[in-house]
Amino acid sequence: MCPDLNPIEHLWGILKRECRDRIRTELDTVVDFWLKHSHDTVHGGFFTCIGRDGTVYDELKYVWLQGRQVWMYCRLYRTMDRFQRPEILEAAKAGGAFLRRFSRVSSSTSQWKCAFCLTRDGKAVKIQRTIFSECFYIMAMDELSRVTGDKDMQVEAEQMMEQLTHWVQVDSSGLGRPKLPGDIPTNSMAVPMMLLCLVHQLTQDRGQEVVQKYRELGRWCVQQILQHIQRDGTAILENVSLNGAELRGCQGRLQNPGHALEAGWFLLQYSAEQGDDELKTTAINKFVELPYQCGWDKEHGGLFYFLDVDGHCPTQLEWSMKLWWPHCEALIAFLMAYSQTKKPELLDRFFHIYEYTFSNFPDAKSGEWFGYLTQDGKVALDFKGGPFKAGTSLPQMLLLLEEEEGLGACLQWQSVNTMKLWTGPGHGSLWTRDGA
Repeated sequence: MCPDLNPIEHLWGILKRECRDRIRTELDTVVDFWLKHSHDTVHGGFFTCIGRDGTVYDELKYVWLQGRQVWMYCRLYRTMDRFQRPEILEAAKAGGAFLRRFSRVSSSTSQWKCAFCLTRDGKAVKIQRTIFSECFYIMAMDELSRVTGDKDMQVEAEQMMEQLTHWVQVDSSGLGRPKLPGDIPTNSMAVPMMLLCLVHQLTQDRGQEVVQKYRELGRWCVQQILQHIQRDGTAILENVSLNGAELRGCQGRLQNPGHALEAGWFLLQYSAEQGDDELKTTAINKFVELPYQCGWDKEHGGLFYFLDVDGHCPTQLEWSMKLWWPHCEALIAFLMAYSQTKKPELLDRFFHIYEYTFSNFPDAKSGEWFGYLTQDGKVALDFKGGPFKAGTSLPQMLLLLEEEEGLGACLQWQSVNTMKLWTGPGHGSLWTRDGA
């Protein structure tokens, strides 16, 4: 170490390099894993049920994950020079062709309903009475249109978006869900969250005409999400009534810290686009800080998957497990919040989550990450992909962290006092890995 260099500055330099280099290396490794193991060169599309060593253990193809992988390849190709590789573009185009050919299921009510699951050769197996397969179809088509210049895909994405909006805001009968006398209509946070994500996707860099087209929908989504702030601002609840009141029973008490954190960074994106400082503050205080505070396991570390706001044991059997994706959302949310405010405590939270996440989920032996850990951090399920995990949330997180104003530029040394936060209890392994 240079004798004139402050020891704190020296440690901060090590931390920045470690964090930046680790994120870049993990992104390269994860992308290579899915490029190597997931492509179906016979029928098109992607395998998602992939074991620890890359072996395909089930050939079913899940439409929402097909769409997400197309989006991921396109975004990597479009935004990062080192991923502008022919095999990535061709894989995205092949995945898009598979989606367009097989995923939409004709019905008497709509030509836009997508299957949830397909056979290897594209035959529909299952349809869900939700909007999420369609959401990721939209994301895939819009992003693919950006890298190929195919305007028909953009038009197709916007047409499906019109149908989705109709299902959510006007008439949900096209989803095929029967109306039952005891079923209370609810505002599930996943729906306005996902629509807000799509508004961002469809309007980004598209010009004022497209921005104006979705302006009111974006505002509606934000208001629907804000209804989930409950208990006088002390809790984010996953489900509320259509008028924003708390629901009774387990459904009403349910908390999903990962979803709340994801909503937080969606709101931060929106507030930055709109120049809305009040919404930014609400997003950070209620949808970033609050779910971290209530959702972090103080004994074992990591974020609980589900919680009950009144402290009852959640009925979800996996409630205490530590899953990869809530930690991905938390890392994005806290780094984005820090980059917009430069508040050191937000960066401290980021490193706290970073340390747990990068110490427990990566598989050093076979590459990629484990997705499902026990409460105390042991691997519970060792596959790398399944019906709900594929090459999507993880590379998206790594990409967004690397992109967030340039990771090195974002992680600025603020002061000696700030640095003391990062060298306090719970952060020791960040230094010992470098031998400092």
